[in-house]
Amino acid sequence: MLGQITGVLSTTLSLYSTLLIIRVLLTWFPGIDWSNGILSALSSITDPYLNIFRGIIPPIGGFDISSILAFVILNLVQTQLYKLTSLASGGYM
Repeated sequence: MLGQITGVLSTTLSLYSTLLIIRVLLTWFPGIDWSNGILSALSSITDPYLNIFRGIIPPIGGFDISSILAFVILNLVQTQLYKLTSLASGGYM
């Protein structure tokens, strides 16, 4: 049961990571209309998480590098969840 729960969480975090990558890449195009329904939904899903790190690391030279820290933290959580999933399914680390 724990293995299934951690598996679902792992898959969800992987999907969320993909959405974050898309969001960060889209910020490189200044002409994008963020009021578009899909882009607005993407922004509303990813911005609360990214805003946590924007409050910690201010833009440097006009570049927002806070997303790097956001990805590092998300990757650490995914790694720990993977280890937990492996242990719960009877695997050894």
